[in-house]
Amino acid sequence: MFDFLAKGLTKVFGTKSDRDIKEVLPLVEQINKEFAKLKDLSHDELRAKTADVLDRINQYLKEIDDEIAALHTKVDDNPDMDLHTKEDLFNEIDALEEKRNEKLEEVLLEVLPETFAIVKDTARRFMENEQLEVTASMFDKEMSGKAEHVNLKGDKAVWNNTWKAAGNEVTWDMMHYDVQLIGGIVLHKGKIAEMATGEGKTLVATLPAFLNALSKRGVHIVTVNDYLAKRDAEWMAPIFQFHGISVDCIDNYKPNSEERRKAYQCDIVYGTNNEFGFDYLRDNMTRETKELVQ
Repeated sequence: MFDFLAKGLTKVFGTKSDRDIKEVLPLVEQINKEFAKLKDLSHDELRAKTADVLDRINQYLKEIDDEIAALHTKVDDNPDMDLHTKEDLFNEIDALEEKRNEKLEEVLLEVLPETFAIVKDTARRFMENEQLEVTASMFDKEMSGKAEHVNLKGDKAVWNNTWKAAGNEVTWDMMHYDVQLIGGIVLHKGKIAEMATGEGKTLVATLPAFLNALSKRGVHIVTVNDYLAKRDAEWMAPIFQFHGISVDCIDNYKPNSEERRKAYQCDIVYGTNNEFGFDYLRDNMTRETKELVQ
């Protein structure tokens, strides 16, 4: 009897999963509308879209960032400040940081459709073109010295759609479909997205990672397997790097090394849960700030 009622209610109201997906479908439609607008843009114009989104985020947060910076300056300029006054200022900074997080969440949700569309169109361009030629930026010039798939040609940078991942040469052949867009939205909202093998979990992660990397507060992509961490960092990196977003994997370097410290400074950091966890524990036992890794 109970099973019969449960099935009947499910038919009427749907499952929790069905309702969650229905909730994000309007965002998927918005993303695809934005995606359609990008098709005729040049590669340089597409990259300019990312710069525009980044500028809008910064402008949205400028007032509160200025307030926080002013309080930090006040503390730094007054080394003899009494302890109680300093504590009050840091409490004020903490309160502003919480408010900033709320504002950041607002603006990221506002730019999500356009940003996810940029990521999707970048994937499409790498899939449909052997090379993407753009006006060379400083980041392109740095990349050309590190990566074989990025080359300089006069004042242009040429990004090839074939590169190495986990020692193997891969040619980019993927684009985000609606199921991946749904997964990306769910992850950005801080929820769990359960996906079967082959549904594109690695590709899904590029969407919220790209969006949150624009906050310039750092993004960690965590897995339990060091092979996957290293492979995925190399495999997905050009999608981010094409837009000036830096990527690295902490598992490539020894713990507590200068190389690992530099990896943590990247916009997006791949790694295993063990390495992230032990770095966190080590940092909590350091005596000086300069010894911190994360």
